[in-house]
Amino acid sequence: MAQTPSTMLPLGTPAPDFSLPEPATGGTVALSDFQDSPALLVMFISNHCPFVKHIREELARFAREYRARGLASVAISANDAANYPDDSPARLAEEARAFGYSFPYLYDESQATAKAYRAACTPDFFLFDADRKLVYRGQFDGSRPGNAIPVSGADLRAAVDAVLAGQPVSPEQRPSLGCNIKWKAGNEPDYYR
Repeated sequence: MAQTPSTMLPLGTPAPDFSLPEPATGGTVALSDFQDSPALLVMFISNHCPFVKHIREELARFAREYRARGLASVAISANDAANYPDDSPARLAEEARAFGYSFPYLYDESQATAKAYRAACTPDFFLFDADRKLVYRGQFDGSRPGNAIPVSGADLRAAVDAVLAGQPVSPEQRPSLGCNIKWKAGNEPDYYR
C-alpha cells in the first residue's frame, strides 16, 4: 500500500477560499458559509482509500461530537473520478449517507481547491482558528491499517480542544499519511512531484 505524507502547509496560512458542489444535497458550500464558527476543519478524504476507510467511523463520531462544541467541519474529495469511479459525486453522496457524515462532503472536480491547500493525501486535515489561520495540519492519530494502534483521533482532538479553549495548539505536529490524491493527467501540482 503506497503511503503519501502531508505537505505540512505552514502554520498561520490563511484558509484558501472555496465554493464547491455538495453531491448529497445538490447545493454549493463555500468557505464563507462557516464564518461564524470558532474553528473550521477542512479535510481531504476519498471513498476508496484504505487509510480513510480505516478511520471513517471514528471520523464521523468525532465530527458529530465536536460539532456540538462549535467546530465546523467540511470534507472534500479531489480525486480524478473518471479513473477512480468510487470517488464520483454520486458515490460521495452515498458514502456521506452510509457513514452518517454530519459535515458537507464536497467534490473538487478541477482539483484547484486541493492545490490551494497543498493537499497531498487522503486523509489530510487542516484546522483553522476563528481568524481562519492554520493552527494544525497533520494526522488524525497514529493509527494506520495493520499497525494495531486504536483509532481515536487523539492528535486532532488535542488540537481542536486547544482552539476551542482559546489556547495555542502545540507546534509538534505529525504529518498525515495516506493514499496520494489521484490527480488528473497533467494536473499534478509542483509540490507533489
